[in-house]
Amino acid sequence: MSKQLAVIRGDGVGPELIGLAMDVMSATEPDVEMVVCEAGAEWWQTHGGDSLIPDETWDVLFDADACFKGATTTPGTVGAPRSVAVSIRQTFELYANVRPIKTFPNTPCPLGEVDFVCTREATEGLYFGHEVEITPEVAIAIRRITRHASEKIAAYSFAEAMRRGWDTVVAIHKSNILRHTCGMFLQAMRRVSEEFPHIKLWEYHVDNIAQQLIKNPQLFNHKVLASTNLFMDIISEECSALVGSIGLIYSANIGDTYAMFEAAHGSAPKYRGMDKVNPTATILAGAWALEYLGDKECANAIFRATEDVISEGKYVTYDLGGAAKSSEMANAIKSRVRDYL
Repeated sequence: MSKQLAVIRGDGVGPELIGLAMDVMSATEPDVEMVVCEAGAEWWQTHGGDSLIPDETWDVLFDADACFKGATTTPGTVGAPRSVAVSIRQTFELYANVRPIKTFPNTPCPLGEVDFVCTREATEGLYFGHEVEITPEVAIAIRRITRHASEKIAAYSFAEAMRRGWDTVVAIHKSNILRHTCGMFLQAMRRVSEEFPHIKLWEYHVDNIAQQLIKNPQLFNHKVLASTNLFMDIISEECSALVGSIGLIYSANIGDTYAMFEAAHGSAPKYRGMDKVNPTATILAGAWALEYLGDKECANAIFRATEDVISEGKYVTYDLGGAAKSSEMANAIKSRVRDYL
């Protein structure tokens, strides 16, 4: 029986990139049914309500085996619903946001080649989403850290290092200032590390690793970098610059029984309809979704075809030094996919 993949079109450039990715995915003829649905700020601005996700999309999400999400916009106004990604992560307990950071062949690598993985606890921290205006002049945000969630992301991070044959997990924190919250996260990392005696645990303050990633990024090659929600959101964005373009960074949000896959970049509404944005991150997020659903051959074909097209440099977008349109790059990947099936 075919697996079902819920596909959220998203906002801004999301729908066009999702369309290109689905075209590439369909070329591999996967045993996966893709069900397209709506969510995001553009839908909400038309329909209103207390969620960026319509009820019918929630029905699709719960019926599906996984989700493939296009880039979405989150309104920044007080009282607006929480983001699509945060809502799905928290509802399905997708505690591990995973972003591989790896240099592609023949692409700009400003500070040398890198190859590591960022893992981010994705259900709590400051994204817990509770702020209070105490007075018109004072507002506070609640940073919720639990031992349970910290141990879940710690276990995932060490298991990811073991799966890849790597020997180090890097815990990123600020426990000298945030002694209860970061302290609890760090305690969880240390406890879980005892279950993986062949994998080392390095501990870095978040401000220190921010500059070390610029000063000596190769220090972290073949390591898993792990942190709390906001810290790793920021650090992984910094890391995307090391491979030359956030348009290359695909990601997964993984729980025990469900997963959501998405590009790491935003909806870039100013580029909407211009056929300009790098489709790589969205295409590879889709490929990762196929792998998660058991279609590893199809996923591998897309990954290899994408790497070929980027390496050749003939059909790449402006951020990679080329002049190709999004659709031209996607079509080149689609044509090359057949070589690997």
